[in-house]
Amino acid sequence: MRPGRTLFIAAAAWFLLGTAAFFSDTALLVWIIGGAAVLPLIVLDFAALLCLTDPLRLTRRVSPTLALGQPASVTITLLRSDAGAAKNTGGGFIRSRSLELFDIYPDGMETGDMPLRIRGRALARGERLECEYRVVPVERGPWEFPRIEALLASPLGCWRRRVTHNVSSTGATFPDFKKLAGSNIAGSLELTGIKEVRKRGQGMEFMGLREYQKGDSVKAVDWRATGRRSKFIVREYQEEQDQQLLFLLDSGYRLYRQENDGEAGRPRTQFDSALESAMLLSWVALKHGDGVALGCFGAEERWLPPRKGMSALPALMRSLYDVKSAPVPSSLFSALESALARLKRRTFIIMISNFREEDEESLSWILKRIERRHLLLLVSLREREAEELARAETDDPLQSAAAFAYLYTRRRLYKKWEHLGLLTLESSAGKLSSALVNRYLEVKRSGRL
Repeated sequence: MRPGRTLFIAAAAWFLLGTAAFFSDTALLVWIIGGAAVLPLIVLDFAALLCLTDPLRLTRRVSPTLALGQPASVTITLLRSDAGAAKNTGGGFIRSRSLELFDIYPDGMETGDMPLRIRGRALARGERLECEYRVVPVERGPWEFPRIEALLASPLGCWRRRVTHNVSSTGATFPDFKKLAGSNIAGSLELTGIKEVRKRGQGMEFMGLREYQKGDSVKAVDWRATGRRSKFIVREYQEEQDQQLLFLLDSGYRLYRQENDGEAGRPRTQFDSALESAMLLSWVALKHGDGVALGCFGAEERWLPPRKGMSALPALMRSLYDVKSAPVPSSLFSALESALARLKRRTFIIMISNFREEDEESLSWILKRIERRHLLLLVSLREREAEELARAETDDPLQSAAAFAYLYTRRRLYKKWEHLGLLTLESSAGKLSSALVNRYLEVKRSGRL
């Protein structure tokens, strides 16, 4: 129970009148009579707030799956039901002049509609009253609305009472994939003609065994099957009709850097951009018949084996929607080594991180090993602060020189890798999706897979 607005106004008026009573006997008499008349009303108003209640049941309706950054509707329903009063331990509705609802929404959401103000009136039995507001999810991951708190005003407005209704709603916030899939990038994919590209390399699928025929290569002879059947048996292969992609996302400190969202102005990590870009390219690859696998390393270790078909996309999103980066170390070498142990066929590996000069020596051995069987694309996100310092004219020339040297060594590393036959890509977080899709299309057309 807490004082209401009317009580504060009455107390202020009585205090001012008491000040005037020091200078006038008439004002003193009015002050005494006024206080004696108002005090019983305040007490009766207090009693009304405690006693004159009707059964009330509150429910909340919100979609269990929300998209990051997209407004979502939340509907709260007030229902007067005598049978439901015993079930709801939160109290009830009063015939008061006003009712304020405070829906305790998750920390990963924003709204400007709280509190919800309802003009007080009595509800008939079974009558429903709905009020709606909107929230904007600003973080990926699971969420919960734990309860609804109602602030009831007494009939005269002198007192207010807080009542808690334990109404829980749970769900999850996913990356805003609809926005990405509806972009010009995705819309132009129908014109690429990717499926007609001839594939080459080590991508051969085993069809079966058959007897040796004149003209068959000796390398195709299966000597074990030949020994069992006492005649020459060869293995028959066909060219693969699809390829396989593997995304390796660094969830450690390298992509923990925060940047403002260009559309909403909200801070988000570079890892968020990397994950959304990987989801978009997964959609593109699955749409064209390729298999997609995904692994995270650093703050969280996750591995999703290769899957094909558009039905695999929801499974990818459910498995990765809650992955977040953290300022912890991550091992690029261990991630690549683990991927090599899991992959059974030639794969287009896309590693997204923030590569630096020290990675040249630490990755030198494993990069050569990967290139013997797989195709590797090393994707590095630009650091906006370093680029701005390198271009800015500041009072501290050493700071600008250090930023310039840092960026120079990074780009020199990428050129070294390109001379070794590796694929590299450097992009800002905002343009990463389009850059990744374009590079994927180039690789598909070139037939390097």
